[in-house]
Parts: sequence; C-alpha cells; structure tokens
Amino acid sequence: MNGLASYTAIQNDQGHDDLVTRHAGLVKRIAYHLMSRLPPNVQADDLIQAGMLGLLEASRNYDPTQGASFETYAGIRIRGSMIDEIRRSDWTPRSVHRKARMVSDAMREIENAEGRDARDVEVAEALNLSLKEYHQILKDSTGSRVFSLDELTAVGEINITPATGKNTYEGPFEGLQKDAFKNALAEAIAGLPERERLVISMYYDDELNLREIGQVLGVSESRVCQIHSQATLRLRSRLSEWLTLVEEE
Repeated sequence: MNGLASYTAIQNDQGHDDLVTRHAGLVKRIAYHLMSRLPPNVQADDLIQAGMLGLLEASRNYDPTQGASFETYAGIRIRGSMIDEIRRSDWTPRSVHRKARMVSDAMREIENAEGRDARDVEVAEALNLSLKEYHQILKDSTGSRVFSLDELTAVGEINITPATGKNTYEGPFEGLQKDAFKNALAEAIAGLPERERLVISMYYDDELNLREIGQVLGVSESRVCQIHSQATLRLRSRLSEWLTLVEEE
C-alpha cells in the first residue's frame, strides 16, 4: 500500500470511529424503545451490543450521495441488527405464534365479509373466546417478532413472495418491489381505526413509549399494549398476500 492509500485508509477509519462515537446514544435510545414491548428476560445489554454492531456496519457502508442522513440510515441498520438478535433467540412460545395466526385470520375473514374494521368482540366471538381471553392473547403477543412493525420496515428484513413463491428481491425489480411494499404498508396504516393509527404513529414516528402514549390517550399502559398488538395484527392480516411469516407450526 502506497503512502496516499495508507493515509486515506487511516482517515476513513478515523471517520468511522467518529461516526460510531457520536451516535452511540442512538443505539441506547432504540434499544430502550424496543424494550418497552419485550418481556423482562430480554436484556437491554444484548440489544445494545447487537445495535453497536449495526452502527459499526452503518459507519462503514454509509453513502451520503444516496440522500439519507447518517442518523436515518444508521437507525435502520441498528434496528435491523437488534431484530436479528431477537429472532435468533426467539423466546416466544409456539402457542403464541399459533394463536396470533388465528386472530389474524379471523380479522381478515370478518373484514372481508363485513367490509369494515373487525371489532374486538367480533374477533373474540369468531374464536369462541371471552373478551378477556382475547385481550390476553394480545398481551402475550406484545413484542413478538411475529407482530413487529420494525421487522416490516427494517431494510433487508422484508420477506416478500409473489404468486410464484420465489423471492422477488433477486433481480432488477428489487427496488420496485420494495417501493410497492412500502406503499402497501403506508396504505394499510392509513386505513387503521383512528386509535390504532394514533398509537402506531406515536410509537414509531414520535418514538413515545407505551406509558407516555397512555398518558396522551388517557388510558392505561396495558391498554396501549393491547391497541398496539391489535394494530400490528390487523396490518399483518391486511398485508398477508405480501408477507411470508417465518414461524414454526
């Protein structure tokens, strides 16, 4: 390596280190934001460690000519790394995944038949559950990878299959597929019931935690958990043709 190349490499390394140092707080902020929907056995330190790896990767791959700010780009990579960590150590019992699919399917059937949003009582009745039992399923599903909107929006984590069953992220139409999915997701969010849409907006756009959202809406934190879970379940049901759920039966 000649002198100029060595100097350039050193400068690049220093630039990467500077980006990581200046944005380390972003990793903690995202980790604790995710923690508000995860059970106590998930350790913040594990998410932070995974997030730091995502931040380091972002510092090495960031291209300012693409238009996005580094913080925006890094935030996506950090969330993606944390979601990978959660998926690798998936703590969710099979029964939670199974019941979640049942709720999502029931929602879709009711909405297709009635042409409107499925109500709590209707979904519970369709599944022969009491309203209390239905709300318990929503509570159990909080934070599960099956329902994570972060997983839907993180770069590289969207699993899309067309009618052929083959991954459309291979080939020249990758960008078009991503854009089409994002448009479908935006439309699905816009079509949520008002309170569910507000919770999604405050959680993901304004980055409020569940307790803070409850204070804004004048409801308990547990009720916000239910609304959030129901909103993400509804999104899953409405985006079912786009998504392949990687779950164990």
